[in-house]
Amino acid sequence: MSKPNGVVAAFMLLLFLTSVVSPKLVVFGSSAHDDEDHGHGFKRPDPLRFKYYSGGYNVTNKHYWASAAFTGVHGYAIAAIWALSGLGFGLFVRLKSPGSGFFSDSDCCYVVMFLLVILFTVFTIVATGFVLKQNQSSLQRTNKLKNTILEAGQEMCSTIQRVVNNMTLIQSQLLKYDKQTSLLLNVTILRLGNESQTIQNFVHKNGHSIENGVHASQASHVVILSINLISVVAAIVLLLLHWHHGFITIIILCWILTTLCWVLTGFDFFLHNFADDTCSAFEDFEQNPQNNSLSVILPCMNSTHSDEVLSNVGYIIHKFISEINKNIERVYLSFGLHQQDDGLFGSGKICDPFSAANYTYVPEKCSKNDIQIGELPNVLSGFTCYGENSIKNCRRQGKFIPQNAYDKARAYSESVQGMLDIYPDLQSLTNCTIVKTTFSEVAVNQCTSFKFSIRLLWSWMLSLSIFMVALVISWVARAWQDKGRHFSRCSIIPNPPDRL
Repeated sequence: MSKPNGVVAAFMLLLFLTSVVSPKLVVFGSSAHDDEDHGHGFKRPDPLRFKYYSGGYNVTNKHYWASAAFTGVHGYAIAAIWALSGLGFGLFVRLKSPGSGFFSDSDCCYVVMFLLVILFTVFTIVATGFVLKQNQSSLQRTNKLKNTILEAGQEMCSTIQRVVNNMTLIQSQLLKYDKQTSLLLNVTILRLGNESQTIQNFVHKNGHSIENGVHASQASHVVILSINLISVVAAIVLLLLHWHHGFITIIILCWILTTLCWVLTGFDFFLHNFADDTCSAFEDFEQNPQNNSLSVILPCMNSTHSDEVLSNVGYIIHKFISEINKNIERVYLSFGLHQQDDGLFGSGKICDPFSAANYTYVPEKCSKNDIQIGELPNVLSGFTCYGENSIKNCRRQGKFIPQNAYDKARAYSESVQGMLDIYPDLQSLTNCTIVKTTFSEVAVNQCTSFKFSIRLLWSWMLSLSIFMVALVISWVARAWQDKGRHFSRCSIIPNPPDRL
């Protein structure tokens, strides 16, 4: 069975662009998934190595592209046969110069032939209009899908950059006090930077290629079909004017254009399969984001790495807050603040939203009386002995925290608060939330209309190609029938003397 197609070249991407397809037969092979391979394989002929391609959908694999393009071989084959038959027929006419005796000389025969020409002309014009309309619709839906993917990539880059910028600031704040933690942060920054670079490479390099591919496909349809439409209309005019040589020229031109229509039909069928593969990949991505070729385009962090990154951040924050809480407890015990109820320290501890076991983020752990880590410098400033005051005066005023200790606590608290502020973004990145949400939205809200639009494009392109074959054959028959006859202008029946 044939399946349709539309306008997406490098979407590969897109196309912006994995290894599951609905079970169905395709040209010279099956695009159905191999159930034993968990639905991740195709069985399509690969013309590059003359055997079946049994891998999954992979926009970085030339053998996938070759096998997918080969699904349109019926269209390409018919185009080749039509072109060769045209050459053969042209040589036959040139060498044999056959007469028109094959056709009956009755008025009815001329009228029937003319009506056939008009009928196929109308069919061709209507089909051309629908193809042009559907081509524009497919372009819009393809661009919408492509933009959705590219915007997701840009959003991921922005989020990663925001996290990296904050972590770099935190790293510089801690470098003076804790080189080990600063080094740990640097590893995370580098890893996120590599992920960001991969996504930027796709967005900036492939985005432009996808754009060119989409518009090249659309433009080829518009140019070929526009020339074809003008030629069809011109043929009717020349036929009615009985300009035989001009009519023969139009037949030759439209024979070539019909060949190109069949090439586009095969190309559209290939694009349909590619669109179908891609939409299946979006659906599969939700179940298995790591083991999916779409991750080449918009990569999700490996689950091991993502857990490691979150665990490292959780460990750093938990470690800082635990140390601060121990220091606060020592201060309470040393100065007897635990006996006072002045409310300055609330519950007497800093909120630690991370569990001690695996450092998972559990904000519910904190009670309403706990001090937020970002508020700690404000609390401690009232107990800090700044450099301009003597130690004796500070003790008299109850300011028992040295300024260097306050500066260190401030650096820690601001760093930890900064990490807590970016933690939702970091969690979103490591859990691949942006990509999953985007691909889920595409699979649910865009893929059905996208594939249907391309299916209609292929259907109308196939119809147009068939109508053009019938129309050109009817033109040839009419030209053969009219050969050596004399007609009045706009007459469809030859003058009586020519029929004696």
